[in-house]
Amino acid sequence: MSSGFPPPPHNPSFQRYPAPPGTNPQQGGGAGVGGGFNAPPPPPGGAGAHSFPPPPAQGIQGRGPPPPPAMMMGGMPPPPGVSGVGGGGGVAGGMTQLNVGMNKLSMGQQQQQQPPPPGGFRPGGPPPPPGGTPLPPTPATFTPMGAKPPVPGGAGFAPPPPPGTHQAMFQPPPPGGGPTIFQPKPPGPPQPPGGGPRAGPPPPPGGNVPGPPKPPGPGATGGANFYQQASPGLGPSAPGVGPPAQAGVPGAGGMSAAPPMINENIDFSIQVPKRFFRLTAERLPQTAAMATSSKIPFGAVIRPLAPEAEEEGEEEIATVQPGTAGIIRCKKCRTYINAFVTWSDHGRRWRCNICAQMNDCPSAYFCHLDDTGCRQDRYDRPELSHGVVEFIAPAEYMVRPPQEPCYFFVIDVSATAVQSGLLHSVSASIKASLDDLPGRNRTKIGFITFDNGVHYYNLDSDLANPQMLVVSDLKELFVPLPENLLVNLHESRDIVDSFLDNLPEMFAKRPVEGQSCLGPALKAAFTVVKAIGGKMCVFQSTPPNLGDGALKPREQPGIMGTPKEVTLLKPEAGFTWYKDTAIEFSRQQISVDMFLFPYQYMDLAALGELAKYTAGSMHSYPMFQKDQDGPRFEAQLRSILTQKTCFEAVMRIRCTKGMRITNFYGNFFIRGTDLMALPNCNSESVFGFDLAYEDPNIASSHVTIQAALLYTSSEGERRIRVMTQALPVSALMTEVISSVDADACTSLLAKQAVEVALKSGLDNARMRMQQVCVEIIRAAKGGDKRTVSGYSVPPPGQTAGGDNQEEKPIPDNLKLLPLYTLATMKNVAFRGGTDVHPDQRVQAYYDIHELFVTDMKHFVYPRMFALHEMGSQAGLPAKTNGEELDPESVAGRDKIQLPPAVNLSVDRLSSNGVFLLDNGIEIFLYVGSSADLNILGSLFGVHSLDDVDPTQVRVLLSGDDFASRVGAIVSSLYEAKYTGEATPKINIVREGDVHAEARFYWFLVEDRASFQGGTHSYAEFMKFVNNPNASAGAGPPMPQSGVVGPPKGGMAPPGPPPPPGTPGQPMRPPAGMGMRPPPPPGGPGGPPPPPGVHHSAPPVHSGTRGPPPPSYPGPPGAGGPPPPPAYGGGPPSGGPPRPPPGGYGAPPPPGPPPPGPPPPGAGMPPPPRPPPLGVVPASHRPSYGQSPPPPPQGSMPPPPPPGGYR
Repeated sequence: MSSGFPPPPHNPSFQRYPAPPGTNPQQGGGAGVGGGFNAPPPPPGGAGAHSFPPPPAQGIQGRGPPPPPAMMMGGMPPPPGVSGVGGGGGVAGGMTQLNVGMNKLSMGQQQQQQPPPPGGFRPGGPPPPPGGTPLPPTPATFTPMGAKPPVPGGAGFAPPPPPGTHQAMFQPPPPGGGPTIFQPKPPGPPQPPGGGPRAGPPPPPGGNVPGPPKPPGPGATGGANFYQQASPGLGPSAPGVGPPAQAGVPGAGGMSAAPPMINENIDFSIQVPKRFFRLTAERLPQTAAMATSSKIPFGAVIRPLAPEAEEEGEEEIATVQPGTAGIIRCKKCRTYINAFVTWSDHGRRWRCNICAQMNDCPSAYFCHLDDTGCRQDRYDRPELSHGVVEFIAPAEYMVRPPQEPCYFFVIDVSATAVQSGLLHSVSASIKASLDDLPGRNRTKIGFITFDNGVHYYNLDSDLANPQMLVVSDLKELFVPLPENLLVNLHESRDIVDSFLDNLPEMFAKRPVEGQSCLGPALKAAFTVVKAIGGKMCVFQSTPPNLGDGALKPREQPGIMGTPKEVTLLKPEAGFTWYKDTAIEFSRQQISVDMFLFPYQYMDLAALGELAKYTAGSMHSYPMFQKDQDGPRFEAQLRSILTQKTCFEAVMRIRCTKGMRITNFYGNFFIRGTDLMALPNCNSESVFGFDLAYEDPNIASSHVTIQAALLYTSSEGERRIRVMTQALPVSALMTEVISSVDADACTSLLAKQAVEVALKSGLDNARMRMQQVCVEIIRAAKGGDKRTVSGYSVPPPGQTAGGDNQEEKPIPDNLKLLPLYTLATMKNVAFRGGTDVHPDQRVQAYYDIHELFVTDMKHFVYPRMFALHEMGSQAGLPAKTNGEELDPESVAGRDKIQLPPAVNLSVDRLSSNGVFLLDNGIEIFLYVGSSADLNILGSLFGVHSLDDVDPTQVRVLLSGDDFASRVGAIVSSLYEAKYTGEATPKINIVREGDVHAEARFYWFLVEDRASFQGGTHSYAEFMKFVNNPNASAGAGPPMPQSGVVGPPKGGMAPPGPPPPPGTPGQPMRPPAGMGMRPPPPPGGPGGPPPPPGVHHSAPPVHSGTRGPPPPSYPGPPGAGGPPPPPAYGGGPPSGGPPRPPPGGYGAPPPPGPPPPGPPPPGAGMPPPPRPPPLGVVPASHRPSYGQSPPPPPQGSMPPPPPPGGYR
């Protein structure tokens, strides 16, 4: 049952005792148990604040025998398998105790009792014997009638009473009385009686010594609410709502005995550091209905092996070496012991905070409890006082001996790879990483190359040179040499170095044109590595077209921008070779990292499944050129090979009953229902999950989430990293809304939108993000509401007609959520139109799944800096002067000062400026046509880029002072991503270069875009979010035919007003549309500033403004699709490849105008442009001495991007 015991029948003779003065009846360990013969017998010492006290000095049948003499003389704790609650009596024991209590109540002995002393026995003493002494009352219980508390300052415990007697033991109350407050005591080991050493050997372990771990099942994610303390402010629990029957404690006549009192002290200051665990909300609603109405995507983004903290003061992860008791886990759901379990029975039992199962504490792990019901040694045990802890796993957690770190490289050596310089970069990067590979002298390494055949390499240390063995029969593939294909790196280092030095020239004389047998090469590599497992790196530059896994060309430019485009974003229906291969790799503990170098359509959707299901990663470098892309690729490969990596890992995430984990996001393979198989897991591995309600109400005061990662370290040690987080539960919507993390929400929403896009199309993905954003803001403005008889009632103090909701301000923590939502909708992963190559979009999907929250924020809303206006301190280590630095204004370990950020709008560009835009993946450098000659000379070594090919120019990041400071800025932005010198790719965008500018304008997300769902600017979108019902009568952008609409039972919110003109026209807000210009930067009612942007900074655009973004062709109309765009030619025939005009990633030529009447105003001069952003027109400026006019009714000024307007 989900609600405990049924309520008992009403009996007027029953009377509940009032709570002692100064105590809270809601904090007595849970709901009270009602009276009646159908109720379970009360536990010794009381079962709660409203339970009946046991009769004093009465014989109690069913009790265990007194403890052995060694228990009284040696002071040893009782065996943990023996419980203080009667375990085998008949009906007489429970009924006698209950009847005596009822008789005393009916005879008028109902006098008010004095408040009992808090605590139980004296700290430092042994627990009471398991059979003779009942449990002591907690601060919320009552003194049994007829019993007298011991004299303060007494001599401790007396010998245990003989069997059949009942004796209660108490402790003097603290001065002042009142409820006990959680105050951690200094650590100290428990003292035996008498202060001397413990006599005799420790008792044998009790009944719950953990044996070999059982594979945890899915029971941790389901079930009913469990017995816990009621949430403060919710009122007392209903009578009869009690704990479930405990296994192994049978009661009389088939009834189960009530569990002992549990004092629940949850220390919410114990947190998992945010570099590991980012929750979308730090509080959860009390009911499922509240969660549904808030529209908050409850869940988290987790990075279990996050890099070490850069902040000072954060402790390292504590390592626990289990003792003789082993790793303490719940016997039902296999939850690991953590800081949020509750202890009872003087420390002999603990209750699981996931499934509410009562567990016995092994004697080797036993410790006394303090006055608050917490263990005295909790600060000496990291697992009881930290949110993240790492156990060293014993032998029973190993299926086989820990594997050696193994690195295997599968390299494409076709003509494309040879002529582009790819082989040079691969060889140089691998050779530079050999000294830093994890595992030291245990590391193994191997190589396979392929073109139209598979090439094995014998790397035996006895050879003078590597030996190549060629297998050209792809159908009858075999391993010609079973040994020495995978060798110890330390022993064969010289032969490995010789192979890498010769690799670039081995295939230069007779390269194979346009043929690739990737599938057979993968099968050959699998045969070599499957006995051990490890990391496999695949380098591919030509679409596979030979043997197993050959891909058919299926690009169709005509369906771009239509609902059928989604078919190119996932593998071809019925083709599962790469998925099946990946699952087999995962079973053998092999992870695959894909490095793809497309010069034409390569079908990343199919190839990416190798990385997706093996917990690997995918990286693509379109139109790879060694000079431009080589440094970035080499740094990224070196970082992947040398970062902290664990092997043969599995992870499971558990949550409290009443909640469940519904979806997982990231690269992994699910075994069973909830076990994530991770052949490799590194410091960049990121996963997400959704948290949903299984029960309509949460009866607990908190919900616990625990993630456990079992892995083998590179040193060959089996470890378990456990992260446990407790979330308070609230019945107030304002408390839940104020705890929302907008950055984490954006990250999780983007991961969810990827799944929606692959299932039902891009239009539905954008619509869902927009709808969730609008509903969250609406719930945030609605405040606390309650439902009475099906009607929503406003909070106290507010009338039904209350303030206009549209005029209410957005909470501070959610002010940037609309901006990040709009930026995500316009991101390359979800933007519409026909100018995004399907391979680029698929790569963006993998980036979204593989990026953590901080990197994801910069991926959807990049940072743009005005280099020509940066101060003299930009690019130098920041001066703290004892003040805390803004994390958005500095970067890197040296805290390099960043230039002020500017808004992502074309209005911020200028022809005499130089702007640096960084999205965390690559950098764009926008150079105006009238830029300062000195800046051009410092960055490029030339004073003009007019007659220079930007693709052949390399940015100088050292030299004079200006170039050195720019180099320091670039390095600080990427030093956390790359090992060694951070050298990302810098794309030069010259003003007037239509092809380069078209892609650069993708990132200016505050401007209008010409695709469905992106036709609103930031100001328009904020106006719509604040007042979604007043959108000029326009509905939302509806999906095209063939796309699934909104889910049943709900209607999508009305969309923003459609932009004037047609999609083929420049998206400029014309005059007279009723939209006022944005307010001045930092002015009254202005938007919140973006990170690093200062309020007082003047507008950037000085001089000539940059050109407006070009117009993109929208989705094809009824007149037919636009001309197919050119996706690039085949592999280069000689020399380094050049990006062909209109090639990979190039915008398609403009299509024909859509049919229908011309837009209003066609053939007429364009309307005047509004004033620049931040400049108020003269007609709107107030005269001297007047205050500025108020904002129009029903609209709110948009908050600016993070950091404010310049």
